[in-house]
Amino acid sequence: MPTVTFQSSQAATDHIHLRLPINQLNAPRPILPSDRTARRLSSRTVIIPRNHPGTFLHYTNMAESMEGVVTTGEQPQVDSKEKAVADIASNFVLLERAVAQFDSRFTLRALRSISSLRKRLTPQVLTDAILSYYPQGNEMGKKLVAAIGGSVQSSKTSEANSKKDVVPEVDVYLAILIQVLFYDQQDFSKGAQWSSWLVDHIRELNRRTLDSLAAKAYFYFALFHENLDPKPPSRQSPVINIRRQLLAALRSAVLRKDQDTQAAVMVLLLRNYLSTADITQADLLVAQTQFPQTAPNNQVARFLYYLGRIRAIQLNYTEAHEHLTSATRKSPTSPVAAGFYQASMKLLVVVELLMGDIPDRAIFSQPNLERALEPYFRLVQAVRAGDLQGFIRVVQAHSGIFQREGTYTLILRLRQNVIRTGIRMLSLSYSRISLRDICIRLGLESEESAEYIVAKAIRDGVIEASINHEKGFMQTKRPGDVYATREPAEAFHDRIAACLTLHDECVKAMRYPMNQHRLELKNAQEARERERELAKEIQDGDIDEDDAAGDFEGL
Repeated sequence: MPTVTFQSSQAATDHIHLRLPINQLNAPRPILPSDRTARRLSSRTVIIPRNHPGTFLHYTNMAESMEGVVTTGEQPQVDSKEKAVADIASNFVLLERAVAQFDSRFTLRALRSISSLRKRLTPQVLTDAILSYYPQGNEMGKKLVAAIGGSVQSSKTSEANSKKDVVPEVDVYLAILIQVLFYDQQDFSKGAQWSSWLVDHIRELNRRTLDSLAAKAYFYFALFHENLDPKPPSRQSPVINIRRQLLAALRSAVLRKDQDTQAAVMVLLLRNYLSTADITQADLLVAQTQFPQTAPNNQVARFLYYLGRIRAIQLNYTEAHEHLTSATRKSPTSPVAAGFYQASMKLLVVVELLMGDIPDRAIFSQPNLERALEPYFRLVQAVRAGDLQGFIRVVQAHSGIFQREGTYTLILRLRQNVIRTGIRMLSLSYSRISLRDICIRLGLESEESAEYIVAKAIRDGVIEASINHEKGFMQTKRPGDVYATREPAEAFHDRIAACLTLHDECVKAMRYPMNQHRLELKNAQEARERERELAKEIQDGDIDEDDAAGDFEGL
């Protein structure tokens, strides 16, 4: 069988020797010109010296991915701690490129790597990463190491770092990693102190390349204070004390056109107000400020969720339904972000019930929602059947869950909806039904209360019927043709508006190369200059009109 041989003409201790079958290579077989060439290439020798470790690793990895390969060299084992330090150091390069090219995409790549790094973060890993970047004696390096209780006396500091320019973006990135470490260690008090210093430090820097990093720092700043005792909704909670700092950060972000920080701080303020039930202040914040249109998708989803909750509490269920529907569409359905998707769907189900609609059953059968929405599924069944007693039993059985998720007060409003649904079901089933039967079927106290409830349902447009007070029955009117109303046109309008909104968002999300128009202008200007020179030479007589034709003369 033809083979490729990797060997050395020197001692085996200095080189690597591999013998690999050609037909088991992952690459396609080469097209050879003749059989003689094939016999000549049936065995090939390649020398890999020891002083090229990158080449050795390349061929070793290629060889191990094939079958029937025997290697005599030992593959080096990479320490997990050293790999974590190397991964952190690789993000330093991204941050330096973000500063040099003024491109936030490199900063976002560094921030996205935090989720994979946080499982390997330890005080020793962070200390080694800090000392490997900062020159010896750097004040910021000392402060970062002291924050995690490390020692600056280490051999990790290299002489090459003494001439390196330290960018503030790396300082803030390492400070955010320290925030993550404190949060994973459940050290909320120390994390709150460190976060307070960090946000003040970021405000003093005032660099546009820090916008994405500042948004993440403010997120952990608010998160640490939420977990301090006493927790919300207590009026003595520390979340009330940080509102002044968040409002100042929002004001500075608007003046500096820092849209990342503006979006993050607005979401944090809404969460802060809702945690202490300050709905009026949250509504004033939404009315007096404008959420940035170019905000990241995750911040837009959070803002829409909190805005939907505010509108639901204010009895504006139509706007709440629109905001929550948009939030669920923008939220990822992957298990990583299942918590936000579940919270949005729970509130959306309650709002749909308050609007008099019944959610689709397919929602409750989704893998990510089946267990989380089980109490709400029982609630929907009771509302759909108009079973008032069953509704009361479900609320009493799951009151703890509803209170913890912040939907209990909204669910208590559903009692009238259950009665309305029951009346509507009865109006569809019977053309005429007595008030006494309505009272018995819905579990109401008296016929008088049943008459009042039916009259209110008729006035609100829930049913089309009339009440005969003398004989004590409800007469249902014959339903008209729905296609003769405006409902089909409104449904088409909503669908078309959704498609147009999606098109506008796609256009706004398009990216264009920076300074590309300048290159086109430069090329056009050079072409015009050449035309002027050619015209000037023709005018001066240096070039005849016949010579200007060049190779096209005589055609």
